[in-house]
Amino acid sequence: MSDQLLLMSAISKQFPGVKALDNVSLAVAPGEIHGLLGENGAGKSTLIKIMSGAYRPDSGTMELDGQRLQLANPHQAQALGIVTIYQEFNLVASLTIAENVFIGREPGWAGFVDWAALQRETFAITKQLGIYLNPMALVRNLSVAEQQMVEIARALSMRSRIIIMDEPTSALSDNEVQQLFNIVRDLKAQGLSIIFVTHRLEEVHEICDRITVLRDGRNVGSANVSDIKTADIIRMMVGRSMDELFQRSAFHEFGDTALQVRNLSRQGTARDAHATVLQNISFAVRRGEILGIAGLVGAGRTELARAIFGADPFDSGEVMIGDKSTHIRSPQDAIRHGIGLVPEDRKQQALFLALAVRQNLSIASLANLSRWRIFVREKAEIALVERFCEVLNIRMASPEQKILNLSGGNQQKVVIARWLALQPKVLIVDEPTRGIDIAAKAEVHQLLDEMARNGIAVIMISSELPEIIGMSDRIITMCEGRLTGEVLRAEASEEKLMQLMTLSAKDTVA
Repeated sequence: MSDQLLLMSAISKQFPGVKALDNVSLAVAPGEIHGLLGENGAGKSTLIKIMSGAYRPDSGTMELDGQRLQLANPHQAQALGIVTIYQEFNLVASLTIAENVFIGREPGWAGFVDWAALQRETFAITKQLGIYLNPMALVRNLSVAEQQMVEIARALSMRSRIIIMDEPTSALSDNEVQQLFNIVRDLKAQGLSIIFVTHRLEEVHEICDRITVLRDGRNVGSANVSDIKTADIIRMMVGRSMDELFQRSAFHEFGDTALQVRNLSRQGTARDAHATVLQNISFAVRRGEILGIAGLVGAGRTELARAIFGADPFDSGEVMIGDKSTHIRSPQDAIRHGIGLVPEDRKQQALFLALAVRQNLSIASLANLSRWRIFVREKAEIALVERFCEVLNIRMASPEQKILNLSGGNQQKVVIARWLALQPKVLIVDEPTRGIDIAAKAEVHQLLDEMARNGIAVIMISSELPEIIGMSDRIITMCEGRLTGEVLRAEASEEKLMQLMTLSAKDTVA
């Protein structure tokens, strides 16, 4: 029997015009949490799809427990105990937890489902994970963290030996991340191997035993986590040291007030008509300033951004451009007043994944690119797209490439370019670097800094406190739909922000 549960040797894979993997090797031991790291475009996704049976390698070998594998499809991989949990969950929202866990494998006979057995077996698996959900609850009513637990339960129901987790913490709160880590450690104790893909390097030292780093489709190296520092991991991933990555430029003068929010309030959600979403929110941001908004999940940050942009209604209060009142009740109103929004979920709320880069970038500018607002001037559109792709260093095969096939960092730059083309007075960016690698983060940070230096007022929402502190000129904090404090950049620390972010309604803000 091999010392390695999974052994991939000299794996290569080429697509038209792109060599995605070049002689890559990976070894995963039994009961090991193995981190797979690299920038977007490094080859991680391709390697995952090969080990899960979705792709066939052009060359190289793959062994499971010393036995050579030639996977024809994902079903064969799952039958052998290799299960992948992708960043975008593969759940059917209209079905129950139990139906999703055993989909296609429901207990029963002669075409009839044994519902009692289905519930009993689902409950046993979720109990094993330390979670107690009603097996008959609809998946659509679950939180993101609970849906992830359903994915893990489904993996366990397949008698997995290796579970591949692709960016499993990207949409979780800190508490939910710790819950997930506890489950991962329990799985490890049961002898399962975990391949853990993440961009959050602080998680590597907390949860992983070993790492393998890919860069430009090649294996840069593997190491025990206990023997390597974060700075060394970054150097392996991007080919340069941490000190060479972007940092915020020196302080510059701010202009006049670009946007004011006065006493913005909203009551009620789809689930709870009496819930307080926003309560008397007031603040201002100046031209050339980056204003950070910090808060825990559920604090109301995204709801505030969407209310300012007109995507969600508010009950009272006003949004002012400069010192002039506005009547913003839709995104069209906001755009007309010079406000742009880069939303938290770019794939669901910002991108048209089936369309090309050209169409995604120019779509908000079509009125300016059209003749009589009917016929798009194609030459002007192409010139616009090419100019911003060059300025923002958007890496793509051509403007006609489907945006679905771009890396997360390049997708994000296309969304930002869409708003830059409109020359906004205020740009709100909600989690601007979520799900992108460390080098792409540096490029997005540089873009935001340049926008501020060019006089745009930037409002940045982020769950990463080091990012908020490093990028913001001033930070406001939120908790339970209220503002709880304001801190200048020079005075900000993670401890101080966390204290303000956890103030309850009964506490007094100094």
